[in-house]
Amino acid sequence: MKQTDQVTYVLSGRCLIVQLPYEVDDHTCRGVREDTESYIRERKINRMIFDFSRTGFMDSAGIGVLLSRYRRMKELGGDIYLSGADAKVSRLLRISGIYQIMESI
Repeated sequence: MKQTDQVTYVLSGRCLIVQLPYEVDDHTCRGVREDTESYIRERKINRMIFDFSRTGFMDSAGIGVLLSRYRRMKELGGDIYLSGADAKVSRLLRISGIYQIMESI
């Protein structure tokens, strides 16, 4: 387990769980993009789960990082899942079309 900028990374086999902080904004997303890329390269991740259970705010940078990680995982034949989004974050995910390409578990 690794924690940076209130983002916690939990590795389970080849699955990476990204536990996001209360605010998912541009500052947070830069680190998430870099850290997840390192896990993909070093640990051969084939599944990623974004855990929103602590998240109360997300802006367009959050949508951007989800899309970039989705594209990267699809290039590698992997999958991305979403978990724990409250009503406010879930509404943003639905409106942006994220739920059309990523499954909520």
